[in-house]
Amino acid sequence: MSEIDWELIEDILQKVQKALMTIEKRFRQVPDVEFFRTEEGQERLDGICMLFEAIGESFKNIDKYSKKSFLSRYPEIDWKNIIGFRNIIAHNYFDIDDEAVFDNCRNHLPPLLETVERMINDLQRET
Repeated sequence: MSEIDWELIEDILQKVQKALMTIEKRFRQVPDVEFFRTEEGQERLDGICMLFEAIGESFKNIDKYSKKSFLSRYPEIDWKNIIGFRNIIAHNYFDIDDEAVFDNCRNHLPPLLETVERMINDLQRET
């Protein structure tokens, strides 16, 4: 892949945006971290984690497909930690810290969603 396929990157970002909005919707029903320790909360946590795993993998691919030139345009997001969180979920699922998931949903999801929306808009203007 010598040329960067910006349409592919935009498509991935749109899928990420949808996943982030789904997490946001699922998280609205979570009153506190203790909820994740209930049976219903565990099911919700499982679904949220699956989406975080897909999101981290998507950003890893975007970085690869853009030859590390795209994510760096948005330094306000800690891309390394997002990809690292994906690795924890994928490889150490039984060790997931529900408090970390709660914190990511409450504090890091909104700015990430805003940035992804800006990324999509930037790509649409550039192409």
